[in-house]
Amino acid sequence: MRRSDIRNVVIIAHVDHGKTTLVDCLLRQSGQFRDAELRGERILDSNDLEKERGITILSKNIALPYEGVKINVIDTPGHADFGGEVERVVQMADGCLVLVDAAEGPMPQTRFVLEKALQAGCTPIIVVNKVDRPDGRPLEALDEALELLAELGGEEQLDKVKYVFTSAKEGFATLDPAVKTTDMRPLFDLVLSALPGPEVEEDAPLQMMVSTLGWSEYVGRIAIGRISAGNIEAGQTIELHQKNGPAKVKAAGLFVFDNLGRTAAESAGAGDIVALEGLVNVEIGDTISAVDANNALPRLKVDEPTLEMVFSVNSSPMVGREGKFVTTRQLKARLEKELERNVALRVEMIEGAEAYAVKGRGVLHLAILIETMRREGFELSVGKPRVIFKTIDGKKHEPFERLQVEVPTETMGPVMELVGLRRGQLEEMNPRGEYTMLRFLIPSRGLIGLRTRLLNATRGTAIINHRFESYRPIEGEVPKRSNGVLISMVSGKTVPFAMFGLQDRSELLVPAGIEVYEGMIVGENARENDLTVNPCREKKLTNMRASGSDENVVLKPPRDMSLEAALEYIEEDELVEVTPLNIRLRKILLKESDRRRTGRSA
Repeated sequence: MRRSDIRNVVIIAHVDHGKTTLVDCLLRQSGQFRDAELRGERILDSNDLEKERGITILSKNIALPYEGVKINVIDTPGHADFGGEVERVVQMADGCLVLVDAAEGPMPQTRFVLEKALQAGCTPIIVVNKVDRPDGRPLEALDEALELLAELGGEEQLDKVKYVFTSAKEGFATLDPAVKTTDMRPLFDLVLSALPGPEVEEDAPLQMMVSTLGWSEYVGRIAIGRISAGNIEAGQTIELHQKNGPAKVKAAGLFVFDNLGRTAAESAGAGDIVALEGLVNVEIGDTISAVDANNALPRLKVDEPTLEMVFSVNSSPMVGREGKFVTTRQLKARLEKELERNVALRVEMIEGAEAYAVKGRGVLHLAILIETMRREGFELSVGKPRVIFKTIDGKKHEPFERLQVEVPTETMGPVMELVGLRRGQLEEMNPRGEYTMLRFLIPSRGLIGLRTRLLNATRGTAIINHRFESYRPIEGEVPKRSNGVLISMVSGKTVPFAMFGLQDRSELLVPAGIEVYEGMIVGENARENDLTVNPCREKKLTNMRASGSDENVVLKPPRDMSLEAALEYIEEDELVEVTPLNIRLRKILLKESDRRRTGRSA
């Protein structure tokens, strides 16, 4: 039996194709809000990091009423590194809006999320967004999306698949890109007519998979999921099936989604997306069922991580000056808390060291975690990102990724050279006006640090996307950083006089007038060897003055490094020191004598 009064819809797309902007438009045109309630853009991107970076990191649920039907909308991240968020929330939906940019067409992440949605049994509607773009080609983008659907095993849906053309920015949807309408009503109508209501078993015992965890300072964890069968009431005693077996608990509070928030409910039935309070130790993937029903669902599975970094406490001479949390115990507790919600993350303690191997989907996935921790007051040291190797049939395999680079045609040469040096193989080349789309197959090792170099080589014009493809036999060596670094030999404040003498042979990474310590990296050497320098040396003053001896010191601005750039920049013997106020680069061994001794023994 299917319910006709509910639609559970997940919005999936590649990063920056307009998912959250489309949700804004649906909210504004739903007639449920005053203008004052919906200020700004990307209303659902409530996290500070999401607002700053302009990307969605966490999936969100809202509910909109339309013509007597409640439409539960789930907004998902578009970046490949946050694929774990998509994999768990598609379980709650029966249909999906596959958003495609009218100019760019389906991109690498579109393939990934559509594949996961089809595996979960979602019925797709293709939404060609941004039809108002001057370089838009909506009909070609639609054809490419249909081809992708056929490639991923959705041939049986090709005859009946529905599509619509929209401009979330202009606020209209239309079935013909040449005809502009006044609102989003065609999209709302299509959701009701083309997407099925949830398939339910009302008379069966209660069954629900926990797909998301919320958190409240007052009640602790909040379990969110879709009821597959049966009914639930507020205060009902239920059975919680976890990894170590079932336990009887009481669901203290029951909430259903309503507009942008949640409202308390006395009961809810199969097909509803609900939030339950009072389940103390609930985890993502647990099944909630009626007592003694013995109908636990298979645990949620997500793709394995492909990259790891070593997290340890800050051990520099400046430890404890800027952060509140500096001990291993606090670091361990924070990582364990992150594991509760971040299903794509893995944490393992490294034997013999007070450090943790944290595994994730990519540099951005782990960089967001580090950035969140530093804003909470943590100080930590992070090692170089390393790919996770696997042994398959007795042979060592490494992860490979599909890399897609869109560049102006005149800068195509440097891109192919840089990717080729890192074991990338060109698979496809498609000219699009003044731009050319290049598709490569490249080891994940080769991607670490490649983004910055591609942007430098193309003067910032390259658009770079990649997604995990598969594990393949290991390739040869990937070139390391070609330049050495300047390492401070003293502790103190950097002096303009000393920095002026260094900038001729290097590029500075720190400004004048800041505190440094022995072993800290202060610049990039012009040659491939590391150099120990004194950035704190002051000019010796005499009572003699001569023309030309007192030069005007003009320093070039230092290179400004983001957290991701710093993580991709360092080598095996270096660390990124992360504190609430600063990001510093340093050697693992701070003293030069220790580094030389280690070099001789190696």
